[in-house]
Amino acid sequence: MAAPLDLDQLQTFIAIADTGSFTRAADEVFRTQSAVSMQMRRLEERVGKQLFEKEGRTNRLTEDGERLLAYARRMMRLNREALSALDDNRLEGSIRIGTPDDYADRFLPEIMARFSRSNPRVELSVLCEPTVNLVELIRRGQLDIAIVTHDDEKSPSEVVRREPLLWVTSANHMVHEEQVLPLAVGRPTCLWRQATLDALDRVEREHRILFTSWSATVIIASVLAGLAVAVLPECALRPGMRVLTESEGFPPLPDGRIGILRGHSSQPEIVEALARHIAESLDNISLPAPEDTASFDFAAMNLAVRGRRHKPGQMAGW
Repeated sequence: MAAPLDLDQLQTFIAIADTGSFTRAADEVFRTQSAVSMQMRRLEERVGKQLFEKEGRTNRLTEDGERLLAYARRMMRLNREALSALDDNRLEGSIRIGTPDDYADRFLPEIMARFSRSNPRVELSVLCEPTVNLVELIRRGQLDIAIVTHDDEKSPSEVVRREPLLWVTSANHMVHEEQVLPLAVGRPTCLWRQATLDALDRVEREHRILFTSWSATVIIASVLAGLAVAVLPECALRPGMRVLTESEGFPPLPDGRIGILRGHSSQPEIVEALARHIAESLDNISLPAPEDTASFDFAAMNLAVRGRRHKPGQMAGW
């Protein structure tokens, strides 16, 4: 039987992938640079693949390295969960988390499942509100942690994920070809709304706001019904939608950024544990499986979506 992978080597491997440097990774894992190099030689021998290639002074992952990285992150998370589940001194208490409803629908099940497995004695209380409301609730001390749409001015959160914002229409209707483009957008405080209107103004495309809502469900329903075009992050794509491209007259949009806001909690250790689970989950959640997205126009999506995968620290409501 093949020998199992060494978790210490995988931890060092992840540190190098995240920092791009053997030297910085050595500081992260409290080892000498020579010890880190030895670990990576042994790991490459173990898997029989080259994992890194030099690009100037930076160590880049090879294609095989990228494949191993996804497994390494999962194995390290599972290791932490197992140790936490068997820890007699594990966390206990309650925590209040807020998130916009579109992030709740896409990300929260994975986050809650992983956190609850590791911390079964912690009670989670979830509130779904727009980002602007969550920022105020954090300020008032009525939430412990929130997943928000990052705003450099209003919500200087810790950015943990970056996703393309995409123009979307119904795959079964031609509403995007109307002379005056009907839009479904968030309330006036929504960053995506402002990005939508600014982009259309730049190309002098006539438009009218047909639906305004803080609910992602309402926006998505209006698109699927063929009533309006909307701007959504990649994570919000649904079967029955089609991504619109520059060749069809829809200008490029800025990336959407998802961040974490922490409140002044009396249980900071629980907040930090949940923040770590959020960051790890958002960095590794992929798009819906192909069988769930049969009616997506993936050719159009591929033109609009570039560089989906980002590392924590580099990166992504209403």
